[in-house]
Amino acid sequence: MILILVSVIVMTVDHKQGHLKFVRSTLSTLVYPIQVAVNLPVEAGRWMLRSFATRRQILAENERLRGEQNLINSKLQRYEILEAENMRLRELLGSTIDFKEKVLIAELLAVEMEPDRHLVEINKGTREGVYEGQVVVDAKGVIGQIFHVSPFSSTVLLITDPSHAVPVQINRNGLRAIAVGTGQNNALLLEHLPTNADIEIGDLIVSSGLGKRFPRGYPVGQIAAITHEPGSAFAKVSVSPSAELQQSREVLLLWPHSGDELHSKTQEAM
Repeated sequence: MILILVSVIVMTVDHKQGHLKFVRSTLSTLVYPIQVAVNLPVEAGRWMLRSFATRRQILAENERLRGEQNLINSKLQRYEILEAENMRLRELLGSTIDFKEKVLIAELLAVEMEPDRHLVEINKGTREGVYEGQVVVDAKGVIGQIFHVSPFSSTVLLITDPSHAVPVQINRNGLRAIAVGTGQNNALLLEHLPTNADIEIGDLIVSSGLGKRFPRGYPVGQIAAITHEPGSAFAKVSVSPSAELQQSREVLLLWPHSGDELHSKTQEAM
């Protein structure tokens, strides 16, 4: 009973005042070797599977990947043309844009998917310049942002967490909204959209860039369902996340054009 009472007091004080932030960072550093050791059997198993692959399978896989690469390169050339044209139009309108964002690949170490908490652990920390609030994406879209960082690892708060929110806009018409987590692995909720808003099932939702936290134009999800409740001035809009939250093993950490300023502010606060 004494230990339970002390635990409750410590959790309450830490929640309100954050005195144990240094302790959590130290414990994360101590636990990091254990996380790596737990992950070793999985990596060893993958290495063994790759080692036993036949030469024919490897050649076939290489041929398939070469074909996909050629297709991607051809699409990339068209995208570069469109990007150049878009930048010329923006210059005519008197605005500027910078697509040169620094990125860093990180791997998942652990996953915590409780009903009221959606967190994952990655193997990059302050040694690589990771900072709290940094945006995390995968190949399909936005995953979340850095919630806690230690020297060797970091904790990512997923966009499906009930406490997470992303400023977004509908790609088709630019209508702005806020996408909040629902606590479900495959659903977000758009808040404060009027019942007469121009929205359709299948509309692509992208980050709007408002708030200067998430870069503009990254996919967040697609509208999956629209519900109009009697007497309510707002529609209930469900969004299916674009990111593969349950499948991704590698993620990307972003340093947008304003990331250096945000990083310096974070270090000054620390």
